[in-house]
Amino acid sequence: MEDKIIEEIRQYIAEKVNLSDYEDEQLRILIEDLVAKKTEEVYISPKQRIRIIDEIYSSIRGLGILDLILHDDQITEIMINSMEDIFIEKSGRLQKLDAKFESNKRLEDIIQRIVGTAGREVNQSNPIVDTRLADGSRVNVVLPPIALNGPTVTIRKFSKTPMTIDKLIAYGSLTAEIAHKLELLVRSKYNIFISGGTGSGKTTFLNALSNYIPKDERIITIEDSAELQITGVQNLVRLETRNANTSGIGEISMKDLIKSSLRMRPERIVVGEVRGAEALDMLQAMNTGHDGSLSTGHANSTRDMLSRLETMVLQGAAGLPLDAIRQQIASGVDIIIHLSRMRDHSRKTVEITEVVGYENGQIKLNPLYVFEEDSNSTLDKVSGSLNRTENPLINDFKLKLTGIREKI
Repeated sequence: MEDKIIEEIRQYIAEKVNLSDYEDEQLRILIEDLVAKKTEEVYISPKQRIRIIDEIYSSIRGLGILDLILHDDQITEIMINSMEDIFIEKSGRLQKLDAKFESNKRLEDIIQRIVGTAGREVNQSNPIVDTRLADGSRVNVVLPPIALNGPTVTIRKFSKTPMTIDKLIAYGSLTAEIAHKLELLVRSKYNIFISGGTGSGKTTFLNALSNYIPKDERIITIEDSAELQITGVQNLVRLETRNANTSGIGEISMKDLIKSSLRMRPERIVVGEVRGAEALDMLQAMNTGHDGSLSTGHANSTRDMLSRLETMVLQGAAGLPLDAIRQQIASGVDIIIHLSRMRDHSRKTVEITEVVGYENGQIKLNPLYVFEEDSNSTLDKVSGSLNRTENPLINDFKLKLTGIREKI
């Protein structure tokens, strides 16, 4: 019955109402009146009435059924594989939704609304785009003919409240003692790289860690789609990449933004995610007095992150000798924090490692903290703790420069 009422009112508005004559609030009042008339002789609960009004309004001015999904704070990821296949991640578990879009055309209209709001373009000649919603949620769109089943959308939802270290401690990802040590490293301007696989919480961790940056410093953030939530900093510049237009011009890459940021007198450069040729520019920035940089990257281990960095640098400078690249990495990156999504879907900090230098063709690592499972671990549940190794922090000169005498 609800579906019939919704469809009839939507059809009436499409045929009889000039939507350009209505502001958002006026349109909502009109829909409320139409629903009231339509249900005069039919009983529907107040909850049903609100849901019908919301769905009609959302289908006209909002994002259709996406609005309802986005308002559920327990949902962290939305995967639209086609107009009929919608999956969500809720409480760390994937599940298929019993919902669908009215048509591919309706889904494509919503995609254009999302992309257009952020000032981007997506079409057959430019069928892949990364963008964001107004609330900061990260969006990836792939259109046919690249996506064979129809328009495909993946949304990583944006947390309404900034992630803090205190929350990471509450979730069991860190202890208060380790968080304090990380605060000292951030304050002392160690260059810190956060690595991990997809969905391991890299951006979340970067958000939390970035709030340890002293509030009187000038910070430049560089991202593909702006999602960092750095609070309390007055001297903050946020930069975001731009795709090329339909003529193939106007692209602003991460590489361009990093180069530009160096002329903006940054005290900190925070790069949302390094994934290509911009790695070389970032490393050069780290090696030319721009200490305290923070960034993330996809990798399955700390050692794998170093290999990935080598590959990314080669994308930007194919003729550079491997020895020179490794020396750049070894002298630029001070600390690597590796995160992992465990078999029980929990997210853990599994390693904090110091990069101590380059010797005999290899980058030397000094593990400071390592996650170790305990006897309470099972196949379905991971239990353990991030334990301090016996290795001392070797490069402590930045701590001493800051006047910090504590041992890490």
